[in-house]
Order: sequence, then C-alpha cells, then structure tokens
Amino acid sequence: MTTQAISEAQLHALADGVLPEEQRAAIDAHLRAHPEDAARVDAWREQNRQLRALFDPVLDESVPPALRQAASPAAANGAWRRPAMQAAAAIVLLIAGGAGGWLLRGDDGTSASPLTLARSAAIAHAVYTPEVRHPVEVGAAQEAHLVQWLSKRLGTQLQPPALSPLGYHLIGGRLLPGDGDGPVAQFMYEDGGGKRLTLYVAKERAGRQETAFRYTQEKDLSVFYWIDGQLGYALSASLPKRELGKIADAVYAQLEQAR
Repeated sequence: MTTQAISEAQLHALADGVLPEEQRAAIDAHLRAHPEDAARVDAWREQNRQLRALFDPVLDESVPPALRQAASPAAANGAWRRPAMQAAAAIVLLIAGGAGGWLLRGDDGTSASPLTLARSAAIAHAVYTPEVRHPVEVGAAQEAHLVQWLSKRLGTQLQPPALSPLGYHLIGGRLLPGDGDGPVAQFMYEDGGGKRLTLYVAKERAGRQETAFRYTQEKDLSVFYWIDGQLGYALSASLPKRELGKIADAVYAQLEQAR
C-alpha cells in the first residue's frame, strides 16, 4: 500500500482551518505518526491566535475619510480613478500582509526593509516568550550542543551573544521554520525580573544588501533588525526603544568581534 506524501501546503491549510474535509483523515494519521509535524501545526495555530488577538481590533476601526471619499460614487469620473486604485491596492496589501502591516512603517514613516525578517521575528517572539514550561527547545545548560545544532542547521557558525553585563542571561534557543530560505534560529534571554528578549537569526538570500539598524514598534513590542553578510538578525522585546537599542548595539559589537 502506497502512502500519499503530505505537503507543507496541506499542513498550513490544516492550521488555518481551510483543509478540505476529504483530506482530514490522511492528515490526522500523518500527524499521529510524525509528532514533529504535529508540533509545527500547533505552533502555527498559536501564531494565528496571537495575530488575531493583535489585529482583529483593527477591523472595528472606522474607515479613514480619504478612503471613503475615494470610493464614493460622487467621484465616479475623472481624476479620482488613480487615487482610488492606489487606495484599493494599499488595502489589499495590508490584508495580504497580515501581521506585517504595522512593520511596513519605519521610525520615520518610510518603508522598512526587509519586512519578512522583522515580521517573522515579532511573531516568533509573541508566540514563545509567554511559555512557562517550554519557552525553548534546548536550554542554556546545553549551550554547546545548542550552538552546534543550530549552526549545523543554518549552515553557518552561530554564537549567542553574552548579555549578562546588561542583566540578561541566555535561557536557551530553538529551531524555527523559515520563510522559504531555510530554517532560522531563535535565542531567548531573560532578566532577573522575568522579562524576556529574543534574538532571531535567519540565513538571507544571496545578493540581498546589508542594512543598518532598522526599528519598528507595535504597542509595547519593539524590534531592532538588520542584515550583516549572509545573516539577518532581529532583536525583539517589550522594552523602550532606547533601552533595546543599547542591547542591540552590544549584540552587534559581539557578532562583529566573532566574525
């Protein structure tokens, strides 16, 4: 008997609640036999829950007057068409971007790139930092193993920065699925009061330009992110910009020294 291969798209469809019912039995059987895939689906579902909690309130906000005017039948002719089409395109991009909508704006309102790196880091931070029993896959007590494992999976030597002079100690890390460029690593730190920050490390596409520090914020979550060589980094925490910026400077300095 030949077992049909289960695709990544089917697993995502299950997590999103759009999997066709006729495929459900086969997927359920696959997850029972592959607990690592079941864990990934659970993580995606939790990401969806976090995103809904963060962005569903936007649906209740009133439509900006400029958009209402652009869509008004009274503007049915002439010069309205181009602005209206641009407004419609912006709405589509916002919806399609999902969690990334707020990350499109930089500190000065300009476009912030690379969007995907910061967006993915923010989601991963929101999903895993609240965990009490399993915030990481491998704890700091096995730091040598953690570094070796994540370095092997990303195909480059990694070294989590030492942040104890700033009041944060490494509690461990985990491997996460990337956005088409391979797996990513997440290192998690905690201070004496239980506040956590995460360093998200992703292998970047060849040819993507290096960037200086970029910053974005939504509610109390701050993210500094940058690309250096073949790796992209994002430091996330519920901290004021100035405080997180000092930590980002320290992280960058250590990574440069290790190169």
